[in-house]
Amino acid sequence: MTTLKILAMTAVTDFLSSGSFSDIRCSNSTTGDRAALVQNASVPEIPTPSKDNKIQVALLLDTSNSMDGLIDQAKSRLWNIVNTLTTLKYNGKAPQVEIALYEYGNDGIRDENYIRQVTPLTQDLDLVSEKLFALRTNGGNEYCGAVIRDASMNLNWDGNEKSMKLIYIAGNEPFDQGKVNYKDVISKAKSKNIYTNTIFCGSREEGTQTFWQNGAVVGGGKYFNIDSDRKVIYIETPYDVRISECNTKLNDTYIFYGNHGSEYKLKQAAQDRNAEVQSVSNYVERTVAKSKKNAYKNDHWDLVDKAEKDAGFIATVKDDALPAELKGKSKEEIKKAVAVKSAERGKIQKEIEELSRKRQEYIDAEMKKRGNADSDDLGKAIERSILEQAKTSGYTSK
Repeated sequence: MTTLKILAMTAVTDFLSSGSFSDIRCSNSTTGDRAALVQNASVPEIPTPSKDNKIQVALLLDTSNSMDGLIDQAKSRLWNIVNTLTTLKYNGKAPQVEIALYEYGNDGIRDENYIRQVTPLTQDLDLVSEKLFALRTNGGNEYCGAVIRDASMNLNWDGNEKSMKLIYIAGNEPFDQGKVNYKDVISKAKSKNIYTNTIFCGSREEGTQTFWQNGAVVGGGKYFNIDSDRKVIYIETPYDVRISECNTKLNDTYIFYGNHGSEYKLKQAAQDRNAEVQSVSNYVERTVAKSKKNAYKNDHWDLVDKAEKDAGFIATVKDDALPAELKGKSKEEIKKAVAVKSAERGKIQKEIEELSRKRQEYIDAEMKKRGNADSDDLGKAIERSILEQAKTSGYTSK
């Protein structure tokens, strides 16, 4: 792992010393540019979420004693998974992305099957991140059939047959434990176009012998095995610092409203820090995810997102629901302030999109040099299966 990092850092150093990075920066918008930004707010070509279908993913994670490594991989790969989902299009449109989180196998959960819905299917990805980072492992019994039944029956799955609806369950105990027959619940889920993918934390042979592979076969999904204790390998790139700088500017475009708006704004910053603690690369992946309109939406607390969703909202918002800088302003002044922030955000999102494209090309080139030396972790397994299943469902990946 040390050798890999040295190789990556050497490549970055060579790139920077070539003097060819002058175009990889998140540009500063001056105050004088703001009028122009308002007039050109529609210029950035950010994918428009489709109202017709969704991409919904439920992550079911084993939080029993031995699964600390799995949870750490989930923390490290959450934003990479989101970014993979946002590359998908159906008929040229970017579907809305929703994530749900479950934990199971933890005897600290007051449920006869030791399962808990941590978050519903949601676009509040800061909430998903917050809850994921709060997970703690504990001893317990792992009942895969029970948690799949709960997720397939109780989450708000979209009724559109063109929507992608995927369950990913990861763990290391026999798949057939518990009173709930996994074949029955997975078959019922599949009849609703909800496909079950299984990720066994251990050898491929053991996963096959303990029915993890069969669960995926019955569910029309993919079977993977991973080493859950393996540390995620990151590839540093010449674009990471610039994308990180864009994140600070992106955060400045959010205008909170409502009784709890300021709390949500603080949570946004807290999840930035959580991502950064995992690695610089993870922080960059989160920034990229935050630039995707079809995945990262905060209309429940951000005035810019809310105004985009409901054009008439500003006309009805009460003064006491606004932040200090907008209190006492006329509706027209508020609209103008929101338009300025919206235009700034669009410009920053476009810059992140371009930097992200170059970053991914750099990573792909590095991975090609390494061949298949890096085995699957949780994120890679999910990424591979998403792209494979998307192709069979008529989705394209840009």
